[in-house]
Amino acid sequence: MAVSRRDHLVETALTLFNAEGYHATGIDRVLSTAGVAKMTLYKHFKSKDELILAALRRRDTRFRRWLRRGAEHKSAEPRAQMLAIFDVLGEWIRSPDFHGCMFINAAAEYGDPEHPIHLAATAHKNALYDWLRALAEQAGAARPGDLAAQLLLLKEGAIVIAQVNRQAPSAQQAKKAAKALIEAALGD
Repeated sequence: MAVSRRDHLVETALTLFNAEGYHATGIDRVLSTAGVAKMTLYKHFKSKDELILAALRRRDTRFRRWLRRGAEHKSAEPRAQMLAIFDVLGEWIRSPDFHGCMFINAAAEYGDPEHPIHLAATAHKNALYDWLRALAEQAGAARPGDLAAQLLLLKEGAIVIAQVNRQAPSAQQAKKAAKALIEAALGD
């Protein structure tokens, strides 16, 4: 199936923004890498910010689906899935296309909490929290919101440490801490 010019542009932007950052990647770089004219860009997007938002929406959908499927592939049990998240993260961190979290990077580059790009990052993290909360509820946690927030904090911290120091076994260390938190929350 042929990829539309819009989809090709979004894919190219997603790859470049992930590897090089949002402010550091100019529109001309995106256009030359995608092999499209500026008119093509402005036919589909009014601004670079709109292109960034489209790339973030695509990344959000893919990342959350990938993380969920990876956890579900490792176990059907919610408790085990909460731990499996860190195994899946470890695989990503060790991959050559790991450049940290596009949403953490977006929030850092667009620090105004009301900016649409910052809001997209917030929505992504909120969706991950909601999923973790649902897993914690299914596993029988007395305070699923607390456990979800703690697991999300560990997940995000593991990503940041890995981005700063690729040699750090952050996902494995986060998994150890998550195991202790899950055991405490479930009364084991």
